[in-house]
Amino acid sequence: MAWPPTQPDRTMHTTPHDDARADEPLWVLTGPTACGKTAVALALAERLRETRPIEIVSIDSALIYREMDIGTAKPTAEELAQVPHHLIDIVDPLERYSAARFVVDATEAISGIRSRGGTPLLVGGTMLYLKALLEGMDEMPAIPPEVRAELDARMKALGSVALHAELQQVDPVTAARLAPGDTQRIQRALEVFHGTGQPLSHFHRKQSGGPSRLPATLVSLEPTDRAWLHRRVALRFEQMMAAGFVDEVRRLRARGDLDADLPSIRCVGYRQVWEALDAGLDLGDPRVLAEVTERGIAATRQLAKRQVTWLRGMPSRHVLACDDGRDAQALAEAACGVFTAPPGVLPASPQQT
Repeated sequence: MAWPPTQPDRTMHTTPHDDARADEPLWVLTGPTACGKTAVALALAERLRETRPIEIVSIDSALIYREMDIGTAKPTAEELAQVPHHLIDIVDPLERYSAARFVVDATEAISGIRSRGGTPLLVGGTMLYLKALLEGMDEMPAIPPEVRAELDARMKALGSVALHAELQQVDPVTAARLAPGDTQRIQRALEVFHGTGQPLSHFHRKQSGGPSRLPATLVSLEPTDRAWLHRRVALRFEQMMAAGFVDEVRRLRARGDLDADLPSIRCVGYRQVWEALDAGLDLGDPRVLAEVTERGIAATRQLAKRQVTWLRGMPSRHVLACDDGRDAQALAEAACGVFTAPPGVLPASPQQT
């Protein structure tokens, strides 16, 4: 999604194109869900508005979907109007989107931003997308539809835990980074194995210790206290429920062309509410609603845990503690110091930032 068309495109009139910036490392602001990335990104863009116009490129596999606003914690219309945004509201919930497609779309967005003299700021926590963009992915052959249909049927019959155990046997590298309940990615990994004869990890370029395909400076907002993040996750999910999340899911169901097996409906939160509605539960009952809310919170905590695990495998990231009392403005100032530091001047131990 580009900047709302009703807003003037300030990036076209601020700073002339600077070819030198085309080769500088990408700026990436990442971290687990609910850590405050959106607020810090907007504060950073405001801080640099006059000297270095920023456009945000979303790295989020849920924000891509239209009609899914509350449960994805999508930036508000006001927030979207403050800074140009890309890769938000770009596909229908019926569509399937991949990391490979993200790389194409993100690369195009980055090129366009730089051609206008702007600075792309990649913001989000879908680590597979980020890894694919920075390190690249080998092109995978198309998966025969009959293989996909067979795995879909097996997933429904056996469940994700059983198929995760199978994945451990044929692709232990991929299985190690997927939770047993991660239905979508477990099925995808098995589809790749049965459709190509090679594990999914075979197609991921292994460049540990080597240079990224795209150089990047990564700033990661991470809490030092896990309980702090758990409280943030719970508060945000409760706020989403109060804002009409259940009604949003009901509207998606009313379309008639969506089902629980689509990647969009498997998004955290949507899956839990959809399953409750499928089961005929009365979400008007406060006790039932509270139980579904707890399921959504638990699933979101698991997502955050997986994100932190991914981040810990990125030794070059610069960690900013997001639970030390600093507000978004102060964290944006610290992030700005990392992003704009001359080569060789960055902290010697990024994790202690």
